[in-house]
Amino acid sequence: MNSLFPTADGRHQAWLLVSDEIERALGEAMAGPVLPRADTAGFRTELERYDFAVPQPLADAVRWVARALQAGLVQTTHPRYYGLFNGRAAFAAELADCIAAAFNPQLSVWSHAPAAVDIERHTIAAVTTRLGYGATAGGHFTSGGSEANYTGLLCALTLANKGFDELGARAFVGPPRMYASRDSHLAWLKIAHQAGIGRAAIRLIPTDGRGRMDTNALRHAIAEDRRAGAEPVMIAATAGTTNAGAVDPLRDCRAIADEQGLWLHVDAAWGGGLIASRHARRPLEGIAEADSVTVDAHKWLAATMGTGMFLIREAELLARVFRVAASYMPASDSRLDPYVNSVQWSRRFAGLRLFLTLASAGWDGLARHIESCLQLAERLEAQLRASGWTIVNDPGMAVVCALPVTGSLDVDRIIAGLHANGRHWCSRALFEGRAVVRACITNSVTTEADVDALVKELSALARGA
Repeated sequence: MNSLFPTADGRHQAWLLVSDEIERALGEAMAGPVLPRADTAGFRTELERYDFAVPQPLADAVRWVARALQAGLVQTTHPRYYGLFNGRAAFAAELADCIAAAFNPQLSVWSHAPAAVDIERHTIAAVTTRLGYGATAGGHFTSGGSEANYTGLLCALTLANKGFDELGARAFVGPPRMYASRDSHLAWLKIAHQAGIGRAAIRLIPTDGRGRMDTNALRHAIAEDRRAGAEPVMIAATAGTTNAGAVDPLRDCRAIADEQGLWLHVDAAWGGGLIASRHARRPLEGIAEADSVTVDAHKWLAATMGTGMFLIREAELLARVFRVAASYMPASDSRLDPYVNSVQWSRRFAGLRLFLTLASAGWDGLARHIESCLQLAERLEAQLRASGWTIVNDPGMAVVCALPVTGSLDVDRIIAGLHANGRHWCSRALFEGRAVVRACITNSVTTEADVDALVKELSALARGA
């Protein structure tokens, strides 16, 4: 059998093997600890055997990889994982990855993959409508939130100065500035470096005691920068901070952006998932007034990793930001061709993940998933309070930040004990300068019993038991 390109029967047998191994490994992983105790030294010794000089049977390699991932990962799909914004992907999204890999379409131009490009455009249009944008809106799928936020900054810089297209930061008389809260995702520092405006272009604004950007401090920072000769270009509000799920005052940020002539971008990589629920989306009030928005479907919308989205109220600007012509490319259509409307050139058919999820579950299915996470977060909050813990944040984004009873072990020791036990996974975070135990419900297969078990273990650890 040709190992690179097997026959149809060979492919079928391989798919059966992969399916069996995935179900075995996932089943065992979900019944085991969240943080498996891998033999790292033994794993690396086994890995060295793959020197790629002598081919090995594909079936053996598949089995080895499945077992390696079962033992060598924090199991983010586990129902007792309460960590970062990663959860279990919808089965439809898993299938989408298989389909996309098999057909392997090239999405740079519409003419090469009209079905794939149109599926993505259709899905993005559904998301922008759900967000509250109008007929002029658009956007595209991205590798993740960082790329989407980078796109927002490029749009802001391009609109702020006509010369930026050709001259970059040199087109500005003074140094460009953008503003985000100190609790925002600090990928902004890397993004500013990448954009050529330098990390010093990012002004991190203090928070208001509730984890939200202090808009009075924002006004002061903008005025101070203007007096110093800098050129403010963008406010980056956050809807769902990583530490605490906080939402910046979106309408106040819009008012300040209008007063100052600035672009308003909202990083809703996590919180943007609330658009699926008509009952729980209140924290996002005002988001449709933003010039652009980031939403990661691989977070709360249950897609597999690498399914970010950039959404923009006036889509025509993208063709100016990313305009390019190359003789080896088919004649470009600025309305349709992704490579002249986005950062990437060649890229994967990522949008199929969200399309198949929506096609099979609908917005109502995703809403039930999100509302389940919120209900479990409410239960976690209530149970912790009943056990004497203090909840310091608003858990409206399914993120609970808690302080143990005075006199208990400190947060670092509690988290260390939790991870040593391996039955649950929470993170240590900072909220308004204090270390807290942070638990985020990312997975709607988590149960009330799982939450109750977490509270019991955290409370025992806090007592030093």
